[in-house]
Amino acid sequence: MKKKKLAALLLAGAMGLGLLAGCSNGGKPENGGGDAVTIKVGGIGPTTGDAAQYGTATEWGAEIAVEEINALNGPVKLEFKYEDDTGAADTAVAAYNNLKDWAKDAPLVIYGTTTTGPCVAVSAETYADRIFQLTPSASSPDVVAGKDNVFQMCFTDPYLGTAGAEYLKDKGLGTKYAVIYNNGDAYSTGIAEAFIAKTKELGMELVATQTYPDDKTTDYTVQLNACKDAGADVVFLPIYYTPASLILAQAKQMSYAPLFIGGDGMDGMLDMDGFDKSLAEGLLLMTPFSAGAEDDRTKSFVEKFQKAHNILPNQFAADGYDCMYAIYEACLEIEGLAGMDSAALCDALSAKFGSGTFKVDGLTGKDMTWKKTGEIDKAPLIFKVENGAYVDAQ
Repeated sequence: MKKKKLAALLLAGAMGLGLLAGCSNGGKPENGGGDAVTIKVGGIGPTTGDAAQYGTATEWGAEIAVEEINALNGPVKLEFKYEDDTGAADTAVAAYNNLKDWAKDAPLVIYGTTTTGPCVAVSAETYADRIFQLTPSASSPDVVAGKDNVFQMCFTDPYLGTAGAEYLKDKGLGTKYAVIYNNGDAYSTGIAEAFIAKTKELGMELVATQTYPDDKTTDYTVQLNACKDAGADVVFLPIYYTPASLILAQAKQMSYAPLFIGGDGMDGMLDMDGFDKSLAEGLLLMTPFSAGAEDDRTKSFVEKFQKAHNILPNQFAADGYDCMYAIYEACLEIEGLAGMDSAALCDALSAKFGSGTFKVDGLTGKDMTWKKTGEIDKAPLIFKVENGAYVDAQ
């Protein structure tokens, strides 16, 4: 389930070295001779182009996890290579083919892609080739639909839309609701459609539904005026943080101050270069991760991330970090890992993730499990922006 270059952006989270799942054969896969089994993990995401900050975040988060995992000197090691897909489906497929050439005859797992369109294209390839795939942030149901080997670390789009409506209803927030979304983007559209359906189901008064064609849009006054004229006191923004930052600024200019609520794609707004954090005061955000959390694992990760990149991590990086540990811990539980080719490893990992009993504790959730459909089961955190920082709003 992304935009601009790196110095003004987002990023990811951290996790401790321990808490690794046990195995049926004493915590080690059968490797035939005691040497570590090396799994090649090929990452795909945009490191150039409009969505570069998202792909870079997932890359950097994964890198920290791989370094930690390999430092354990355990029975499984990960070799990581990341390819730029520029946020385009055809480039992503080319990147995937490059990674297959890189892996040669070694067992390969695909990590990615970062954004939905490229991930749909690549997942069709990995399904045909029988290569296991775990995406940190491609959130559309189309990514996993009909593919038993593809799994998501992020929330699905419909889940976030439904959760947003339920939260507003349960908390008694607002009386008239509006939504502004990018109808040219699968992530934004998927969340918006689920939100709209849930508001109707819950008897909430949806007074305005506004769209825009792409995230290159810079003027949102027409959409905001439609919401204002309809009397909306809550505006749902299932969009990324770059357009959201413009909407908040333009709403202030027109003296329109509803409650704004968004999803995980808005994570990173507070760290945008030059962004006036006061514009986000009172904003509600649904995300699986906060860099300000006080648990030891998050603090450790944030410290490492800041030291390496001089910026705070966001949920994209945290999801990337969790992906590496999920792959590693699943491999620890697979007997006969040594000697497996990509197809055999795909079958074993797909069975493990789809079992409903394989659990992972990560930065973005505790006791995370997966459905056979590839969707993850973890709860979102709700934060409110107060004085330029996230505070718990559960």
